[in-house]
Amino acid sequence: MSDSGKDQKMHSMTSKYTIKDLERLSGIKAHTIRIWEQRYNLLNPDRTESNIRLYNDQELKVLLNISLLIRHGGKISHLVKLNQEEIFARILQMVHQPDTVDQFFEAQTDSLVIAMLELDDNRFEKVISTSSLKYGFEQTMLHILIPFLQKVGVMWRTGESNIFQEHFITNLIRKKILVAVDGFSGSVSPQADEYLLYLPDGELHEIGLLFAKYILKVRGKRVIYLGQTVPLSDVIQYCKQYHPKYILTFFTAAYSLDTIYKYLDTASASLDDTQILIAGQQVQSIVPKWKNVTPLASVSDLIQIADQKAL
Repeated sequence: MSDSGKDQKMHSMTSKYTIKDLERLSGIKAHTIRIWEQRYNLLNPDRTESNIRLYNDQELKVLLNISLLIRHGGKISHLVKLNQEEIFARILQMVHQPDTVDQFFEAQTDSLVIAMLELDDNRFEKVISTSSLKYGFEQTMLHILIPFLQKVGVMWRTGESNIFQEHFITNLIRKKILVAVDGFSGSVSPQADEYLLYLPDGELHEIGLLFAKYILKVRGKRVIYLGQTVPLSDVIQYCKQYHPKYILTFFTAAYSLDTIYKYLDTASASLDDTQILIAGQQVQSIVPKWKNVTPLASVSDLIQIADQKAL
């Protein structure tokens, strides 16, 4: 393929973002972005026939870098005079000599977004390794990887980012969690609570479930991991035979609330002596009505349950 052919192919794979997408990802209000475009020529979006702004990956990276520096004292009037090398140098200084821990985590999270956009596994590796050495893998996951996944999750769910970017970054994260789980060699007490972890039929995104496995294992819990797309009938059969204290599952696919309520009606009635923990984006809209079903709003909720002393 010729160089022009390659360039054309890569251009066709470039994501397109609306100004609202940029607002969600960067934290900069859409109104402010428009002002910066007019006053400083910061971005140069394409426009649709109906005059809707569309931004590419490069423009998103520019805004992410600018927003990071502004959050930590930079002035837009000064930053727009810097070239990309100077901006990058300032961000590197912030990463290696942060004023606060929060500043370090914010810079690393934005670095992961850029690593995803550029398909840069070396950058990803550097971010995770640096943070893990400083603060450990659990804190890296809580303060960098989870905020990163939340930041770009909207784009994935609405199909506004490329599927190859999603697969690229989630596979890297998945491998990191698996290494962390396999590298933990702590013992498990026979009296430890047992957790059954699985994803319902049709659920394939197991990053959250894998991290839950890590959280539970390092706290000495017995974990049975069934993985993706497990029929509820198999879960019920296992629980009736082995009686785990908890089961944990995630709802992230585009289920209707009616479908989730029916699923939980069946699970709750069939597993009345098991605590059912549910997590995921879809769970945020659920109003609990079952005595043995507990929605988890965040990883902290799971940690709190796992840290409770067994009765």
